[in-house]
Amino acid sequence: MIEGPDTAPERPDGASVGEAVFSEIRNDILLGALHPGMKLKLASLKRDYDVSINTLRETLMRLAAEGLVLAEGQKGFRVVPASIDDLREVTELRQLIECHGLRKSMELGDLDWEGRVVSAHHMLACSERLMMQDAAKHGAEWQNFDRQFHVALISACRSRWIMRMHSVIHDQFRRYQMLALKTIGFRGEELVDEHRRILQYTVNRDVEAAVALLAAHIQKGSELPVGTGG
Repeated sequence: MIEGPDTAPERPDGASVGEAVFSEIRNDILLGALHPGMKLKLASLKRDYDVSINTLRETLMRLAAEGLVLAEGQKGFRVVPASIDDLREVTELRQLIECHGLRKSMELGDLDWEGRVVSAHHMLACSERLMMQDAAKHGAEWQNFDRQFHVALISACRSRWIMRMHSVIHDQFRRYQMLALKTIGFRGEELVDEHRRILQYTVNRDVEAAVALLAAHIQKGSELPVGTGG
């Protein structure tokens, strides 16, 4: 893996080499260690990830299928570039999927679901306090807890398609989130307050207020300067 403060943990025991390197490269793309538009040279990747060229090719083709890597024929591979237009589209899709999922969850969710949401928010809030102290050090951990909270919000929607599509689009959004952290920093108290109020509206079953705030929260996360990456 690429060394840095936001790198993933070591390869888990028992994981196949192919699955482990797929997770490592995928994580490095999402966290920006392999930055948007970057040429993915097989020789360099072989050295950095200690894996065979054939495994790398298979991994990069899987990542291309996920929309995180571009396969350019004879030119090889590169990380999918970032752009304002792409961010806008990703943001709109995330709003549609996540807000619909929250609305359904608030309609169908039981006390167990509420407990998952409250628990996920507690972990996120603890992580946000650490982010206030050192965003560079805790950025990757915070992103994981942020994702867990947003997944918990929609986890009672009873739709595998909503959950699946949310996972895909949230990963695309996550790339831009990391770019924002590295360029302008953590949004701080404003972001913390948004998460707290989303939780409050959700457990109080105030559907319209929760959905409206969630949509605005996602939109604010996209109103940040990013490099186009080509």
